Amino acid sequence: MIRSLLSLSLAASLLLLLIAPPAPLAVAGATASPEKEQEVKIILERMEADVLAFRSAMESAYADRCSTETLTQCAYSNYNDCTSSLPNQICMEPEELIMSACGSGQECNALWSKTVSTVTFPSALAQGYNANPTDPELIETACYTRRTEEYMVDKYKDDQAFWSQYGVSPSWTYFGAHNGMFRQIPATHAQTCGLYDPRRRPWFVAASSGPKDVVLVIDTSGSMDDYGRMALAREAAITIVETLTVADRVAIVPFSTSAYMLGGETKLIRATKDNKDRLIRAIKGLSANGATNFGAAFSTAFNAIDTTIRQESTSGCNIAVLFMTDGQITEGIGANSVISLVNEQIRDLSTRYGRKAVVLTFSLGVNADHDVTKTIACQTNGIWTPVDDLAFGGDLVSAMSSYYKLFALGLGEGDNGDFTAWVEPYMFFTEGKMGTTVSAPVYDRSVDPPLFLGVVAVDSLMDALEQVLGEDATSSAMLERFVLLSTARCPRLNLTECELDALRYLGGGEDATCGKCTSGRSGIVPEQCRAVSDLPRDLWANTEYDGKEYHERACCELGESSPSDQCTGPRGFGAAASSLSTGAIVGIAVAAIGVALLICCYCYRKKAKTSRNEFAASNGKASGGSNTSNQQRQQRQTNGASTTNGSKKRAPRPDKDIPVVQASVVSGSGTGYDGVNVAMPPSANPGYVQN
Repeated sequence: MIRSLLSLSLAASLLLLLIAPPAPLAVAGATASPEKEQEVKIILERMEADVLAFRSAMESAYADRCSTETLTQCAYSNYNDCTSSLPNQICMEPEELIMSACGSGQECNALWSKTVSTVTFPSALAQGYNANPTDPELIETACYTRRTEEYMVDKYKDDQAFWSQYGVSPSWTYFGAHNGMFRQIPATHAQTCGLYDPRRRPWFVAASSGPKDVVLVIDTSGSMDDYGRMALAREAAITIVETLTVADRVAIVPFSTSAYMLGGETKLIRATKDNKDRLIRAIKGLSANGATNFGAAFSTAFNAIDTTIRQESTSGCNIAVLFMTDGQITEGIGANSVISLVNEQIRDLSTRYGRKAVVLTFSLGVNADHDVTKTIACQTNGIWTPVDDLAFGGDLVSAMSSYYKLFALGLGEGDNGDFTAWVEPYMFFTEGKMGTTVSAPVYDRSVDPPLFLGVVAVDSLMDALEQVLGEDATSSAMLERFVLLSTARCPRLNLTECELDALRYLGGGEDATCGKCTSGRSGIVPEQCRAVSDLPRDLWANTEYDGKEYHERACCELGESSPSDQCTGPRGFGAAASSLSTGAIVGIAVAAIGVALLICCYCYRKKAKTSRNEFAASNGKASGGSNTSNQQRQQRQTNGASTTNGSKKRAPRPDKDIPVVQASVVSGSGTGYDGVNVAMPPSANPGYVQN
């Protein structure tokens, strides 16, 4: 026996040597050969050239946004990512992409189209008929971006030829507008309708604001418990942190009676994914208690900035201090002293380090005190924005967007005219693989300063770079490449008072302005097309899938061009069934048969026991009870006859007699039910999906 085991062990060892995997990817910090670095440089330069060409196409389309052709051809010609069926849609080949929500790719996948683009609006911005936007500027944006659709389709075809040499399929090309509209190709169906907002994504903010140092100062005093303000502050802070990239530095300063650096830091840290995740976990743990000390908050924030610069850990670019509060000062120095402190610190950063710092204040909630926070912004050349309670869970991004719009003003001209930003390699939600994004800001360059319109971007899987370099996508050497690629000359922030007031107006309306500007706001606030009556009332080519769940709109069998009820959902084999092993399926079948046999045995025994009891009762009444017994037998016969003709008993109807299962999906639960009524008893396998 031992000899046999030794023989098997030796054979296994030899087999492992024969099929040994290739050399592992290089460790973190390793440097590839000059030849490999040159090949990667060619790949990255091509991606940058692609995104800049796409930017130029988008800027040309904007120049014609008010033409009759642009507006008239826009009606009924766009495809909604949640309600529209797509022309030329086909089930994705698993070699190209696998959407786990529809299956493992063995039998089921998701529909997409490479010949059109889809349009997305956050649900808070699409409250009109058929989920259309009502804001004229949003409608204009959907219309002028449609003019680039042919360019996007042709680009995807070219990308297929280029990436095929590396065995990689091209990924998405898309545009995110400053107002929240999003257009992408290939066209796909959204898994969650109205949720996606491009302005919350790192690729958007990186391209629109460049490298920066950001300090978030969050009021955690006792009054923040009122009206859910603490939850609003946490969501606002998380929204900002999520948008940062590896080219940025960040710190969080909570304050109440005193102030401190969240996470025990003494300076700003690089906004890597790991650091951002750690900060977000800490932000979620913030609670309200204590007084309100503005002086301690600003002192702690500026001390952290000074330490960061002295230790050469800074981004080297502009500084944004985002100050969020709901109330008045109740502890420490007064408002005038706070304003003097902030102005002194801003001058000191400029004099000693040549750095520009801007304070942006946010009053959280309808009933929040506006006077002090607005005064601080107006008297320090900053920006004040009121944040409505309704922004919580709604369009919070628009309320918090003033800081990237401020920095975007300096990225549209001069040395930064062709600026591109790269995002740290991250896990693509759809593919389940590591990828990266290169993006570029889009402007109307016919005005001064150039008007920021949005960001174009191109995705790419990391497979090709890993293949060439022999490095893991998460290595420090790979990360450093993208940091260097995102370097820009710091945006110019020498704005006039009117330009600042225009930014204030964009964030909070007329009430947010400081009243120091007597001329117009041209170049900062977009001008609408004059022929508003020409705007289409309905953008969508069709709403065939309106009201349908994701698996009803998108999930398909391989090779097919329409949704299949056999993929996911309560009745279908879907993601789980297609991903289950044969052994698991056999095991489930055997278990189901066993349960059925047990139920049959139980019913048989119960029926036999009932018959014995009836027989015993009948015999017990034999003396003097024959007439009664005969009457009972006649009654049973009568009932039996009624059963035969259906007046008393019938076959169960699925829509009434079989219990209806009602369930709702829980995030991460893996259940296939999604708040639907299922006219069948729950089975042993309710149809699992991979979340």
